[in-house]
Amino acid sequence: MEKDQRYVKATYEIMENLLNVEDLDEALSLALQTIVKTLDSEAGVVWYLDRKSDRLHSVFHIGPSDISNTSIEKGMGIEGLVTKTGKSIVITDAEEDPRFEPTVFDEQGFKTKTLVCVPLNNSKETIGCIEIINKNNGLSYEPAEVELCEHMANLAAFTIDEKGLDVDLDEDKKILCSLRNVTKEYPSGDGVLQVLKGINLDVFEHEFVVVLGESGCGKSTMMNIIGGMDYLTDGTLTIEGKDYSHPDDASLTAFRREYVGFIFQAYNLMPNLTAIENIRFISEIAKDPISPEDAIAMVGLSERSNNYPSQLSGGQQQRVSIARALVKNPKLILADEPTAALDLNTSREVLGVIQDIVKNNDTTVMMVTHNPEIGKMADRVVRVSNGRIASIKRNLHPLAAQELSW
Repeated sequence: MEKDQRYVKATYEIMENLLNVEDLDEALSLALQTIVKTLDSEAGVVWYLDRKSDRLHSVFHIGPSDISNTSIEKGMGIEGLVTKTGKSIVITDAEEDPRFEPTVFDEQGFKTKTLVCVPLNNSKETIGCIEIINKNNGLSYEPAEVELCEHMANLAAFTIDEKGLDVDLDEDKKILCSLRNVTKEYPSGDGVLQVLKGINLDVFEHEFVVVLGESGCGKSTMMNIIGGMDYLTDGTLTIEGKDYSHPDDASLTAFRREYVGFIFQAYNLMPNLTAIENIRFISEIAKDPISPEDAIAMVGLSERSNNYPSQLSGGQQQRVSIARALVKNPKLILADEPTAALDLNTSREVLGVIQDIVKNNDTTVMMVTHNPEIGKMADRVVRVSNGRIASIKRNLHPLAAQELSW
């Protein structure tokens, strides 16, 4: 009876999300989270069919690995077969079932044992599928659980039909930064504290990535490893195909100086230098900088160039720190809680500057924050939990910074 009540509650939540939430992307992701949680499963994916290429693309996924920018040919694998036939498939033992082919998660070290995959059927055709993988208790999916997934899929397909779904299915994105099975340990008493427990993540060129998670989950540690401010314990880190897993001091110094810019919660401006001098100081040690005057103009502070930090507001100081990161002309900018000390209106201004940088410059921005509202303006949202990638969501319709509210 208790289980039946949970399923009824989950169905109601899914219906409410899909029918009442204006943002279809958010509604689909919330519905998938409800299913994965209700069925106590390890992973889940919403697959959407691109009719032009006849390939399935992961719109939103929950699980141990990053499968963004992954596609599957219609008819191939369980996902492709379900989309081709429009009929559900339940796998009770992946090792013994001849229909099973390793999922995209399995390709990154995950092991699928059981799964349920149900079609997204609208009134005319199958437009994708929903896949739920591995119950945490090790058991197979029961008929009532399959029925719950099918209810969600039917509601999702109906809602997509009504509201339309415009997905960026560009497969030509170039990977800028890649982490594979990255762990990080610190000495703790007589043992070790494992902060990262096998991170798999790709960051693409020209995208804005927001990393969310509770304090202590490992999100800042992950960013510090990417930025060369900390070392991984095991696994691999590559930047544009070059291995930075265990760089020597010279390579690491050159990388930090020439390739990456940093924005921190504390502005870290030198108090005895003016705004333009703070920016020029960094430009003088960069390999291929833009002019300091252009950098400060990009953040809208040309008229405050000769002011000292003490003469600037918090938001203005943060914009100077953004210009300082930008003057390097970096491929990657890493931002750690850049708006945590700012009020809403000032945060919007700062976030708007960051959004413009991604849009107008050859730069990728990766921002760590505890504020989920900021995730609404990102191209992708990565959630970290207990040292692992918990989920990755591709925003179909990122908001402008001025549309955020908290």
